[in-house]
Amino acid sequence: MLRLSDLHASHGAAPVLHGVDLSVERGETVALLGPNGAGKSTLLAALTGTLRNRSGSVVFDGAELIRQPSHRIVQRGVALVPEGRLVFAPFSVEDNLRLGAIRLEGDAKERYRFVYALFPRLEERRRQPAGTLSGGEQQMLAIGRALMSGPRLLLLDEPFLGLAPLVVAEIRQSLEKLRKSGLTLLMVEQKLDIALELAQRAYVLIKGRIALEQGTAGLARRDDLKDLYFSLAASQK
Repeated sequence: MLRLSDLHASHGAAPVLHGVDLSVERGETVALLGPNGAGKSTLLAALTGTLRNRSGSVVFDGAELIRQPSHRIVQRGVALVPEGRLVFAPFSVEDNLRLGAIRLEGDAKERYRFVYALFPRLEERRRQPAGTLSGGEQQMLAIGRALMSGPRLLLLDEPFLGLAPLVVAEIRQSLEKLRKSGLTLLMVEQKLDIALELAQRAYVLIKGRIALEQGTAGLARRDDLKDLYFSLAASQK
């Protein structure tokens, strides 16, 4: 479904990604792992067109996206849940969700029902300003907003960052439902235990390069898992 080939990206004159190759099959959940500063968020930005300084190939469902603007990429079925949630604080929960469906053709009522069934708490607070929600509720809203576009590929950037354990468990359960429904997921995550349980495969990004691609079952059995990033970084020198 998704193929990245020789993907390069930079912030201004500073190169971040150096020829990344990555694939995600339809219905698969793939984890993108790596230490802070490895380029994981930059990869998602390059994929979604929010970072212009990029080259190489990004093919989604047979269409080349590398020169497409971000709104066209959303229309093709790719949605991003950004790191830090980035909800529109003064707007209500329902208005935030409506913004996610702004490019969706037809009636959005079915999408509201889908999101509210996945996150009932959002329906209870649908008239409430998003800025007054808890951190966990804002994360639910960010995921719900992305789902409102009817994506076929959902990108998640650190979906569990800064959340309490009970909220982590709740959102993890919701992502598991999405995975079982057949939605394709590419997830950036620092919590290795969650990433390895949710995903079927994982890529490890070190200094802007893919250092490892492996099935998560085999990765979880590695003796060096605790020091994985350090050992991979050392092997690249």
